[in-house]
Amino acid sequence: MTEQAAVELFRNALNTAFWLSMPLLLLGFVVGVVVSIIQVITSMQDASFSAVPRLWAFYLGLILFLPWMSMRLVAYTSALFGDFSRYVR
Repeated sequence: MTEQAAVELFRNALNTAFWLSMPLLLLGFVVGVVVSIIQVITSMQDASFSAVPRLWAFYLGLILFLPWMSMRLVAYTSALFGDFSRYVR
């Protein structure tokens, strides 16, 4: 395996991990900002008030995005193992 092939393999793995995690991270960010704005407006600084909505958002986002995430992960894995001879040399 050449250095360029190893770098490309690592880059593809990181790129796939980035795209798999992005919907849940964006959802958590948006919910966190909304909850923070609500806390500032109401002056309620309870820790559970900020954690529970984010956990529910991640749970619902995982249920919503899981088919897309698994499809993308299967496509990456099949592309990786489909051209495995390129990495064995």
